[in-house]
Amino acid sequence: MHPSEVLFQGQRQPLLLPACDHYAGSEKLMRKSMALQQELGPVFDITFDCEDGASAGNEREHAQLVASLLNDEGNRFGRIGARLHDVGSAHFAHDVGIIVGNAASKLAYVVLPKPNGVADVLRAQQLVNAIAEKAGRPADKPIPLHVLIETHGALHDAYAIAALPQVECLSFGIMDFVSSHYGAIPGAAMRTPGQFTHPLVVRAKLEMVAACHAHDKVPSHNVTTDIKDSAVVANDATRAAGEFGFTRMWSIHPDQIKPIVKAFTPRVSEVNEATNILLEAMAADWGPIAQHGRLHDRASYRYYWTVLQRAKLAGLALPDAAAALVNQPESI
Repeated sequence: MHPSEVLFQGQRQPLLLPACDHYAGSEKLMRKSMALQQELGPVFDITFDCEDGASAGNEREHAQLVASLLNDEGNRFGRIGARLHDVGSAHFAHDVGIIVGNAASKLAYVVLPKPNGVADVLRAQQLVNAIAEKAGRPADKPIPLHVLIETHGALHDAYAIAALPQVECLSFGIMDFVSSHYGAIPGAAMRTPGQFTHPLVVRAKLEMVAACHAHDKVPSHNVTTDIKDSAVVANDATRAAGEFGFTRMWSIHPDQIKPIVKAFTPRVSEVNEATNILLEAMAADWGPIAQHGRLHDRASYRYYWTVLQRAKLAGLALPDAAAALVNQPESI
């Protein structure tokens, strides 16, 4: 049996996405991002931005540009999504009609900003699905939804939003969230160290992350606004992963991509440890083992299996034994 069949036994496996979600809102930056993705491989996603990261006043033309780039041969890996306007905006329906209507088969996901709760997500989902099906996307393979948690209502409904089958990722929007408190949270909480210490921000992040993990979805950390110092984004990514349980993070500058991917990628020592434990577990027919004086069973095997999956997704060169393990086909 395939390791995933043994370890999860029919249960839904945790969803894994590339650790970095890179946002680009102008044609120059979109094309630059696509070229970088072709160079590095699908170790990061690209989100074409129609909302806050795009200029105002040319919304229709911008949506048409996004659709054309999604259909471009440069979208080689199928790992490009689009952030639409919020469902309450007059531009939302136009975004869906133009982008989903013309590139439904090419979209990796759509990002829904500023919902006030699960009802807004469902409204957006309904229109996205109707246009996608009209454009020829199979109804049983709907476009995945990524939802921004940046309002009081969305945070309140985070568990309900994460439970929606079509939702695969929740992203924390720190600047809108802090701003929505109208000065009750200081501006310093939008960046480190305040973003990791202010009680209201910490509570919001932890509740969103807990909602994601409860439903096997991906929690994505907010941006680092310092685009000149790669050490800052590396520190933020390391803390987001190690202290808060995020498995993905936004990038807003090409120089942020590699530090984010590195921070979320398992270390070689972790990969080697996972490989040794899983190989010994297989030899024991997945029963309990003792290695270096520590007991392991299927509970810990699931963790180490995920380590190998994350390493593969990040493009890490795996030991031959590990590569054979993760690349073997599942039973039909």
